[in-house]
Amino acid sequence: MEPEIEPRIKPKNLLFIMSDQHGPSFMGCSSHPMVKTPNLDRLAARGTRFENAYTNCPICVPARASFATGRYVHDCGYWDNADPYDGAVEGWGHRLIAQGHTVVSIGKLHYRCEDDPTGFSQQVIPLHVVDGVGDLIGLIRDDLPERKAAAKYAGDTGRGESSYINYDRNIADAAVKWLSEDAARNADKPWVLFVSFVCPHFPLIAPEEFYDFYPEDQVPWPDLYDEAGRPTHPYYHAMRECINYDKYFDEAAVRRAVAGYFGLCSFVDHNVGKVVDALEAAGLADDTRIVYTSDHGEALGKRGLWGKSTMFEESAAVPLIMAGPDVPAGKTVSTLTSLVDSAPTIMECVGAKPAPADATLPGRSLFEIAAGADSERTAFSEYHAAASMTGTFMLRDGNYKLVYFDGMEPEHFDLEADPDETRNLAALPEFADVLARMTARLRDICDPEEVDRRARADQAATIDRHGGREELLKRGDFGYSPAPGQKPEFSV
Repeated sequence: MEPEIEPRIKPKNLLFIMSDQHGPSFMGCSSHPMVKTPNLDRLAARGTRFENAYTNCPICVPARASFATGRYVHDCGYWDNADPYDGAVEGWGHRLIAQGHTVVSIGKLHYRCEDDPTGFSQQVIPLHVVDGVGDLIGLIRDDLPERKAAAKYAGDTGRGESSYINYDRNIADAAVKWLSEDAARNADKPWVLFVSFVCPHFPLIAPEEFYDFYPEDQVPWPDLYDEAGRPTHPYYHAMRECINYDKYFDEAAVRRAVAGYFGLCSFVDHNVGKVVDALEAAGLADDTRIVYTSDHGEALGKRGLWGKSTMFEESAAVPLIMAGPDVPAGKTVSTLTSLVDSAPTIMECVGAKPAPADATLPGRSLFEIAAGADSERTAFSEYHAAASMTGTFMLRDGNYKLVYFDGMEPEHFDLEADPDETRNLAALPEFADVLARMTARLRDICDPEEVDRRARADQAATIDRHGGREELLKRGDFGYSPAPGQKPEFSV
């Protein structure tokens, strides 16, 4: 028998907080000139901020499946928002429960349903996909239909209240309650509390006290919003025709949307502060580490785009902050990271052992990365969901980013020289060697053409199970998943 290896860090509890659609630039600690996030800023000041973190898929359901399993989308096979996680591919939660750890979720999961064995001892006020099947119309990727619910985006903006705001308040209150109870202090082994807020996901309506931080006539106009700044690649043209949010925006709506999103970022920060304060009030701060991240970003009008679903930085990048015992304080790490790094991080944090199958996980513990390990690593993301006429794959390697479209011309950007990703280098001879190297590294991760074929085959089978294309079109588009207790509103 091999001797036990002494853990590098002492096992501690973990408070893992995830928001929805929070771009990493919209925080004070990432130098945003206007957005107020004092609680996240304090968390970063006493911990480590990973400034180059990415989602593994820029849309909710697949991103959360990657997070749950620690595997890329093409590996775990949850392709889109109509393919929700059901626990069939086990993840870090299953490992922890099998080893006697308490694992509790509070808030949005966007899995299939509460009854599935998805790696939680308990789910508190969970939000799952609509009817257990989710966004069926998003499965249609040939002859893309116009998504009628896109009109909601511009209309649901401004100052006020929404079901999502009320839901997030309930999530924060439930987390405060759980942290104050005996279960949080008397567990036999370190626990994980996953607190998942739904804001700043649209509707871009913010509570008055936070909306009024950002006067509409003072918020910045979106970068590259004018027609000349919009991407010309045919993939994005097709995406805009399918989900043309901007069709419904005028100047007043743009300004309301930006102010609303900024206000929601501050509202999320406020709720993070409530939960962290409760942790400290319960006397658990010395025994608990904290992680904050989001499932994907938000374009917020940049390039005339809204929402997520692209590999541009504003959509594919996410905030990532870790704080607590054994975490370097006041540190910013530039090493590339992504959501799949959460699985080894969580297991190392609480002292759980990986299973043999976990040897193939692509992620690495953030504790190791914060200590300087693997500084030359790459980041990978992929997209096979709503409004995608073909499979899309992103590889970031140093300052270079490759966006590979199956069957279409690629995009290649130098993020240091061109942070707004406006100059495609893919056709320039002087970058041919770099492009070839990055394409080879992408193919080390997956075969894009084979993955796209497999995704489409699975999606076609799901379309057939639900009656075919015309039945899905008749069902319509609900825009976003309703909060618990609310019913979806379909647009046809």
